[in-house]
Amino acid sequence: MNLFKGRKSRQEKIDSAKDGDSDDGSHSLADMPITEHLIELRSRLIKICVAVLLIFLLLAGFSRDLYDFLSDPLVAQLPANSTMIATDITSNFMAPIRLTIFVAAFLAMPYILYQIWSFVAPGLYKKEKKVAIPVLLSSIVLFYTGVAFAYFVVLKGVLKFFIMFAPQNVLPMTDIDSYLSFSLKLFMVFGLTFEIPVVTLLLILARIVSIESLEDKRRYIIVGCFAIAAVATPPDGVSMLMLAFPMWLLFELGLFLAKILIKEEKEPELLADNG
Repeated sequence: MNLFKGRKSRQEKIDSAKDGDSDDGSHSLADMPITEHLIELRSRLIKICVAVLLIFLLLAGFSRDLYDFLSDPLVAQLPANSTMIATDITSNFMAPIRLTIFVAAFLAMPYILYQIWSFVAPGLYKKEKKVAIPVLLSSIVLFYTGVAFAYFVVLKGVLKFFIMFAPQNVLPMTDIDSYLSFSLKLFMVFGLTFEIPVVTLLLILARIVSIESLEDKRRYIIVGCFAIAAVATPPDGVSMLMLAFPMWLLFELGLFLAKILIKEEKEPELLADNG
């Protein structure tokens, strides 16, 4: 005997909740037991953890190669008689393993966002889904672009700046664990920073802020970009400028896209009014 026979799925319950509400479905949707959502959330989190674990196991044998790839920009800047060092006995093992976990989560990001989307999507209406899907895809692309920009452009310039200013009596020998922490922080900062167009677009579409208010406060936002970049990046002007200017340009991109979307939404309304 199937114990779950006749039991509705979470999607079916949400759909029926929406159909049963004459306004927006929010009252009926709120009446659904919280346990249904928690069970679904647990299932999604388990799938995410399993996916990251599987990718990690596939990459574990290449952990040293991954660290070599990460350290290439630093090794290329070090003097001929200098090298990287490990100040802790476990660093030789733990640093590559930590990097492999990060890479596994990085590669699993599309699947992670898909699971988040699958959990949230049943509660959205068709109009919201039309906006959410492009936003989801663009957020994945922007995050990867930000990390790639940090590795291929920013990291080399920052390392060159620090090594160039080393005193003549000091031979640069960076600890592998410290370098890993430094690099991962840089990647996360730039990966999240490149989400600014998505955040700007969502804030405008949600009517939290307006295009006009953002345009009026543009000078303060630009100053804020430089202030955030100064705090989030290492204490050098190179990385600060490489973060502040993209933040500003990405904000302008989000503002531009919001203007296009809102214009497209208003055109059918104007045609209907004129008709």
